[in-house]
Amino acid sequence: MYLPPHFAAERASLITLIQTHPLGALIRRHEDTLDADHLPFLIEERGDTLHLLAHVARANLLWQQADGSPVLVIFRGAEGYVSPNWYPGKAEHHRAVPTWNYAVAHAHGRLRVHDDARFVQRLLARLTREHEAAMPRPWRMGDAPRDYLAQMLAAVVGIEVEVERLEGKFKLSQNRDTADRAGVVTGLATQNNAALAQAVAASKKP
Repeated sequence: MYLPPHFAAERASLITLIQTHPLGALIRRHEDTLDADHLPFLIEERGDTLHLLAHVARANLLWQQADGSPVLVIFRGAEGYVSPNWYPGKAEHHRAVPTWNYAVAHAHGRLRVHDDARFVQRLLARLTREHEAAMPRPWRMGDAPRDYLAQMLAAVVGIEVEVERLEGKFKLSQNRDTADRAGVVTGLATQNNAALAQAVAASKKP
């Protein structure tokens, strides 16, 4: 990833991005091609090491072909188009062009397969608790009939990525002056992109 220093994101910010936007694109090489799977991940800190946990359908060849293989998991946060018309300075010198702002995290590591019913059940219980927490009446795994649940659990396989390198790019107009950054925040708000507007407002200039 091309990563100018002023766009480089800190580890804590990358972890927050993954927690907030847990759908990751897991990319691996298989034979002479690249494959990608889009999976919701849990992120776990064990000491200084990060682990990404997910599950795939048993019919998915990923778990049979990629155990032990190097993988890249990409998480994407807020993103959107930035018009040069939003820069106050553009009216003075017209030296401005369109761009795209975004936040991404890249997690590099090795895939480990967990074809283990207990691992899968614990993982799915955690995923359920996390994503059902905001619901008026949270669904629980115990709400499903036991035989049906056992059938569903048997149809998936757990995977884990021990993260060896985590890097990310928060391209949020840090290279613009204060007035232009304020213009970007206002412009994004008019496009109903509140998430990106907030990210630009919170970002720090180099």
